[in-house]
Amino acid sequence: MTITAYPLHWPTGRKRTEHYRRARAKFETSFALARDELIAEVRRLGGRNLVISTNIPLRQDGLPYATYKKIEDEGVAVYFSYDGQSMSFACDRWDWVEHNMQAIVKTIDALRGIARWGTGDMMKAAFTGFTALPSPEAKRTWREALGLHAGERNMEIVRAAYRRLASSAHPDKGGSHDAMTELNAALAEAEKELK
Repeated sequence: MTITAYPLHWPTGRKRTEHYRRARAKFETSFALARDELIAEVRRLGGRNLVISTNIPLRQDGLPYATYKKIEDEGVAVYFSYDGQSMSFACDRWDWVEHNMQAIVKTIDALRGIARWGTGDMMKAAFTGFTALPSPEAKRTWREALGLHAGERNMEIVRAAYRRLASSAHPDKGGSHDAMTELNAALAEAEKELK
């Protein structure tokens, strides 16, 4: 998976905040200060290979410009490696990029506090939720797509799982074209394998 600093590369599987739910934060920071604090916080944590992904164009050194015109999508996603694992943090709760960035700074600082306060074993457990998800290009098996256990061979159960998931995945029922396409492909693969 290629992670881009620009344009915004939102982590796979992370839910976005609807634009009408975004709010004004009470952080007192500038973009440059939030960016620099984020870089420092990831360094203090021991993170490496930091990528700050936003919809703000990049400077020559690959970091986002500190001055920018107001953009429509203020989300921020941060990727780095920590203890041999790829991590991702993302925030789009606030209506300014620098406030979303500052929220990530505060989150990482709080997680670092776990280690500082002597409960470091909990830090590893806390970070499991921030592990970067597998690439969307990594195709799931038909059983995974239909939510069935690895050894399922009963076609009636397969069709029942398909109908149950299709009732919410169909675009006419609030789902998406991609979700429905994956379900249709999974059912076709199951029928071919279990015939």
